[in-house]
Amino acid sequence: MVLLRVLPSDVEVDVEGLKERIQTEIAKLGGGFALQSYGVEPIAFGLKALKLAIVMPEETEGGTYLLEEVIRGVEGVGEVEVEVVSRIS
Repeated sequence: MVLLRVLPSDVEVDVEGLKERIQTEIAKLGGGFALQSYGVEPIAFGLKALKLAIVMPEETEGGTYLLEEVIRGVEGVGEVEVEVVSRIS
């Protein structure tokens, strides 16, 4: 399980639409990658961050690098931060 904080590139970016685009790109990875849950965190001055809980295979080569790069490539994403990586029991 990976917990990510995704900041949009601009205050005008619709975070719900951004979540949908990210979810579509994660689904394209296949092989055990899936968005399990998400939340919206207000930051400041109208800016909101997405908090994503993503399930991924434990033995993924390069750790979270591939996942981060896929999400960075989504239109409207400004920044991606890994907050927590843990095993699901």
